[in-house]
Amino acid sequence: MEAVLVTGGAGFIGSHLCEKLLLDEYRVICLDNFITGSRQNIQQLISNRKFQLVEHDLIEPLPKEILDRQDIRSIFHLASPASPNKKSPKSYINHPVETLLVNSQGTYHLLEYARKIHGRFLYASSSEIYGDPKVSPQNESYFGNVNPNGIRSVYDEAKRFGEALTMAYVRTHDVDGRIVRIFNTYGPRMQKDDGRVVSNFITQALSQKPITVYGEGKQTRSFCFIDDMLNGLLKALFTQNTKGEVINLGNPDERTILELANKIKSLTQSSSEIIFEGLSQDDPKMRKPDIQKAKNLLQWNSEVSLDEGLKKTIAYFKSV
Repeated sequence: MEAVLVTGGAGFIGSHLCEKLLLDEYRVICLDNFITGSRQNIQQLISNRKFQLVEHDLIEPLPKEILDRQDIRSIFHLASPASPNKKSPKSYINHPVETLLVNSQGTYHLLEYARKIHGRFLYASSSEIYGDPKVSPQNESYFGNVNPNGIRSVYDEAKRFGEALTMAYVRTHDVDGRIVRIFNTYGPRMQKDDGRVVSNFITQALSQKPITVYGEGKQTRSFCFIDDMLNGLLKALFTQNTKGEVINLGNPDERTILELANKIKSLTQSSSEIIFEGLSQDDPKMRKPDIQKAKNLLQWNSEVSLDEGLKKTIAYFKSV
């Protein structure tokens, strides 16, 4: 039976991916150092005999317990802080060096391992590689508009470097690698303090605290429910002829941040006031993925509506 290595497997997306892979009858090795991941996310998986947790910092060489395994054939590289909110202890702005190194040194260690085992490799990149885009929607051929030394650059440039390194291994060493650019994703198991906009708004609304919108709230985002993202990630790695491809995954249903705040306020029946604070440096003004490539190559599309996904996410936040 094939085993799959998931780095960042205790994170929001990673833990759901581990769970889905187990349901699909794979053995799963979850690697995480818990800087931003949560043990609670994977607690229900620990007793599964097909699941193994390896606590390890990917900046260091891979541990013997992974190198000695003979059954790993696929790697999902999701390890990285991902929140831009400097008020969150889990944000990449509060872990700048770790973010840069896990996407560079960590990616190098995994690509060397993929090369050694002749395995499939997926690098989880981000819509942030497009920076503050000058075009909309953003397709995979767009190079982006990124500030290389701004406060967000530790994540933007880390992901851009990880993409470059992945493609270098594909071209030079014939590694079976591909890149997925993940747009905003949300759903159950998000952490209250992760600094993401959906979790921030829901937490504030449920506690009847002011909902904080940055700038005038006119900046746009596209929100993809976790179930859709999981299906896209699995298709990207396991579909034939995806080697060397760069693929956007996200929901092209573009909404303003203020619209999102009002929708969450309405769905939670909250009395929270919406307040406005200054816009953070280099905050992108728009995000909308062009997913035509994913539709054509993977036969994938985002199917869960924003209202449906938010209702499920709100129900989860009420339960924890």
